[in-house]
Amino acid sequence: MQNLKSLKPCLWFDNDAEDAAKFYCAIFKNSKIGRIARFGREGQEIHGREPGSVMAVEFEIDGHPFQALNGGPMFKFSEAISFSVEARDQAEVDYYAEKLTAGGGEQGPCGWLKDKFGLSWQVVPEQLAKMLDDPDRTRADRTMKAMLQMKKLDIAKLQEAYNG
Repeated sequence: MQNLKSLKPCLWFDNDAEDAAKFYCAIFKNSKIGRIARFGREGQEIHGREPGSVMAVEFEIDGHPFQALNGGPMFKFSEAISFSVEARDQAEVDYYAEKLTAGGGEQGPCGWLKDKFGLSWQVVPEQLAKMLDDPDRTRADRTMKAMLQMKKLDIAKLQEAYNG
């Protein structure tokens, strides 16, 4: 059996694959656009795309490989799949929440958000998991209650709830 060379999510867009890849690469450090594949004349009766238009874009976000595909309007993103961004501090929470919702995205509950392409993200402070996993269930429950009342997560308020 072969070793798996890489496992990369393929994100299905109608026509925005290249714009989305550029958007994500501009937000995350150490990111880059890779190969861009284009539609040809062959199969045009099936795919209906202009020859030379973008079919797929390979890109990396901080070394993690992704592929964006212009597959048409039949499939949409849902919250069933999301990407979680672990933020070191409030400045990073604010940065990612602002950048990922720019241009038409929207902040959702508990640190969840959707970007302008409809892709779901979670922007979560790295210390939250420790708070929620605390064996002292009173502390963990206070933190959960505070989080459930937030949209963008506020580390100081989470810490305050955790501390009691």
